[in-house]
Amino acid sequence: MRDDLVDLRRLVVDYVIDPIMLLVFAVGLLIFVFGLVEFLYGLNAETDARERGKKHMLWGMVGMFVMVIASAIVLIIINAVGANVELKGIR
Repeated sequence: MRDDLVDLRRLVVDYVIDPIMLLVFAVGLLIFVFGLVEFLYGLNAETDARERGKKHMLWGMVGMFVMVIASAIVLIIINAVGANVELKGIR
C-alpha cells in the first residue's frame, strides 16, 4: 500500500506538478523577454514603451522568482510526507 502511494505521488509530481511549474516559469520568462524587447524598442521612441518594458521585465522576474520559491515549497512538502521525489523542472 505504501509503495502504491509513493508511486502515485511520483506520477502526480512527474505529470502534473512539474509541467505546470515549467509552463508558468516559461510564461514569466516570455514576459521578461517581451519587456526587454519593448524596453529596447522604446529607447529610440518618444513613447511610454520604455516604462511598459520595465514593468514587464520586473513582473517577469517576479514571476520566475515566485516559481523558484514554489518549487522549493513543493519539494519541502513532498519530502515531509515521506515521498523521496525530485522535481525535474526548476531547481
